[in-house]
Amino acid sequence: MDAKEDPIARFVRELERARATERFDASRCALATATREAVPSVRFVLLKGVDARGFVFFTNLRSQKARELADNPHAALAFHWESTGVQIRVAGETELLEDARADAYFDSRPLDSRLGAWASKQSQKLTSRAALVARVAQVAARFAGRRVERPPFWGGYLLVPRRIEFWHDGVARLHDRFAFEREARGWSVSRLYP
Repeated sequence: MDAKEDPIARFVRELERARATERFDASRCALATATREAVPSVRFVLLKGVDARGFVFFTNLRSQKARELADNPHAALAFHWESTGVQIRVAGETELLEDARADAYFDSRPLDSRLGAWASKQSQKLTSRAALVARVAQVAARFAGRRVERPPFWGGYLLVPRRIEFWHDGVARLHDRFAFEREARGWSVSRLYP
């Protein structure tokens, strides 16, 4: 592994390779957050962008994950692609995306997803599925014939990585594992025991 290699560029190559071979959406990843008291929580989200700055996902800003990120911006992502035998872990701090970027992504979503974002009180108790279906119908009626803009309680996050770890499946559990750490002048890389 080249110490001068950009780990984000390497991630993008691995993601594209997985997109060609994975049975499920290769952008699916586990997002770990923690409360102010360091109580962890993990769930799956979809990665919606990656660039030199970091990794992007979107959510309801009233959800458990958003509340936790407001109190503790440290988070981690984990990707595992069985078809390629690769696992990638990313850790860093999150920051809210600017409204323009959240608006642009929201507008690109299918209509049903935009209506669902308005209807869902994500992470709150729900009395029944019928209640959710009724809320979606109410929202659809409210927006009938007009643009469904982004709710003020919905947005995106950028996870700015400080560490990116690559794990490649190996024979007899002799896996290849490399950790990239962000430093003042770029990235350093270390080979790790599997």
